Amino acid sequence: MKKWSAIVPLRAGSKGLPKKNIRMLAGKPLYMHAVDVALEAGASRIIITTDIEELFTVELDSRVVLIKRPSELCDDAVPMAPVVLHAIEHAVISGPVVLLQATSPLRQACDLHSALDALSCGPFDLVMSVTDAEPSVLKWGKVLADGTYAPISNPEFCFSNRQSLGLLYKPNGAIYAMHAEWFYENKGFVTEKMGAIIMPASRSVDIDGLADFQLCEKYLNLKMDGDSV
Repeated sequence: MKKWSAIVPLRAGSKGLPKKNIRMLAGKPLYMHAVDVALEAGASRIIITTDIEELFTVELDSRVVLIKRPSELCDDAVPMAPVVLHAIEHAVISGPVVLLQATSPLRQACDLHSALDALSCGPFDLVMSVTDAEPSVLKWGKVLADGTYAPISNPEFCFSNRQSLGLLYKPNGAIYAMHAEWFYENKGFVTEKMGAIIMPASRSVDIDGLADFQLCEKYLNLKMDGDSV
């Protein structure tokens, strides 16, 4: 497989679960699940962009590079795009790069390979991981100031039964694969050329609060016991 890099963004602050990114999960810190799956999948470099000072004293694999994230990119209101742009520029990343958020610890090496294969073989600028979504959201809409109901999709869907709406998917936040040069020039994720790889719900848990953390720990313990996830 062509050489590729991974970016793992870690922020010290977390309102939902304090010190979430370094909290112990199934025997190791949460962020190490992202690092280890990238190593297992064959990443040539893993760039951790962080403001967590203690991580700069941790002994890590030689393929792992830590860069200091500026304070202006550490607020919880800062979107992910400028964080990735900073990492690409300061770590001089080129070629395929995969964004791995620490809060999705159930992804597997096979998921990374699927995303990289799709990026390599398909006509896509960006490939992201998705999982099943409830199709009834196609019936949703906004109520305007004058009382008008404005569907977010085809108005016909508002009156369709669930079975006729078909399959629907949503991003699960686990994997975003792209070429560093494209991302840096594009200045963000938005493109009309998006590809997707489907991950099961059992590997698509995104940790926000304690309940999510405990669910991930349950799945990971099952995996260590030899059960599939």
